[in-house]
Amino acid sequence: MTTTTISEVKSINTPSVIQINADIPLDQALEELIRNSKEISITRGKRKGKFETGADKEGLELLPESSKERLQADGIDIQAGYPEAPPREDIPIYLDQAFEIRNYDVPFVDRGKNADPEKKSLFGAATEIINLTKNVGTEIVGLQLEDLTDQQKDELALLIAERVVVFFRDQKLSPSAQHKLGDYYGNVEVHAQVAHVPGLPGTTVIWNDYQVKKGMNLNFATSNLSNWDSTKYLNVGNQGWHTDLVHERQPAGYTHLHLDAIPDVGGDTIWSSGYGAYDKLSDEFKKFLDGKEAVYVSAHQYLDREDPFGGPKRIERVHPLVRTHPATGWKFLYVNRGMTKRIVGLSPVESDLVLNYLFDVYEKNADIQVRFKWTNSKQGYGTSAIWDNRISQHRNVWDHEGDQPRHGTRVTSLAEKPYFDPESKSQREALGKYLHQWD
Repeated sequence: MTTTTISEVKSINTPSVIQINADIPLDQALEELIRNSKEISITRGKRKGKFETGADKEGLELLPESSKERLQADGIDIQAGYPEAPPREDIPIYLDQAFEIRNYDVPFVDRGKNADPEKKSLFGAATEIINLTKNVGTEIVGLQLEDLTDQQKDELALLIAERVVVFFRDQKLSPSAQHKLGDYYGNVEVHAQVAHVPGLPGTTVIWNDYQVKKGMNLNFATSNLSNWDSTKYLNVGNQGWHTDLVHERQPAGYTHLHLDAIPDVGGDTIWSSGYGAYDKLSDEFKKFLDGKEAVYVSAHQYLDREDPFGGPKRIERVHPLVRTHPATGWKFLYVNRGMTKRIVGLSPVESDLVLNYLFDVYEKNADIQVRFKWTNSKQGYGTSAIWDNRISQHRNVWDHEGDQPRHGTRVTSLAEKPYFDPESKSQREALGKYLHQWD
């Protein structure tokens, strides 16, 4: 490779000038330029908006009072600013750098695998158990997540694995306790680019109001475009149907979002079941898909070291298209519109036709979905949703348009390497429920 140094020279009266000197490799020179030029955003692409690394004073000024009180009660130091982005020198520039993050096997045992199937400890301590729909979503009343015993946590993991998502309102939950619970459920994902609670990497900040202030193009007109065609319209503000971190060697398992600032109306979240999506398919189509693999891509993009001027590229990994859940033993469909690129072994046209149908199955069947309204009845408390990213897709609804603040923190626990057990059954098959036999 040609050796090159690229440096940026500025003067008072002239625009920036790029000087190129042949003494170090081109990829190293580009990385040096990108890391040293604050005008180049490496924390986010156009999809999310631009912000600097480190703690952000501007963000602290925007922070809702209820969020600030929760952080300060936990001893979180926000004097320097909020949120905190990873150090610029640690953010990957090149595809190979990003790919190597967590590119190794980590032991994982699903906490729900050996839990009491009747969940007597968890249900016995609750004052009420509410199934929000017949197939997806359960609310537990009368428990504080911070106070759960290990046995109750295990039973909760199994409940989430069965019901896709479980909700807890009126929670007095610190970010540190949220992180600790995530660590119990798996290996907490620390993202190389995403802003987090200061001093607590892995506790990601979910705050579209802030992103919009920093340049994210999220509004009434743009909020749903990616649900029509994700190849043309990037997903902004998590409004498009998606599953988190599908590109990981060991993708996301249990994910916990806690909102401490909630609009009076709007800002709901919708989940859809991968168990239900699989069971919507005919037996013949299931047989065709079982054992197939697909290519999954990252949400973030990086430069290709071998072709740095060829445009940004995404991490790619291959996983089973139909997976088996280790706790329930049920099959589920593992696809999402934004980050499932192609089915291995099919022509591009065949793959697109099949995948677009499978995306629609997930997104258009209301009987395998739940829409949750984030509300509290107690001042100074928040609401939590814990879902299984393996068996679901989700999306936010931007109908409040930032008129009232919406802020939260999220902890994602990475799970097992995806696998398919040909002897496993679908959810409805295992539960003895009706399955249509197509003529």
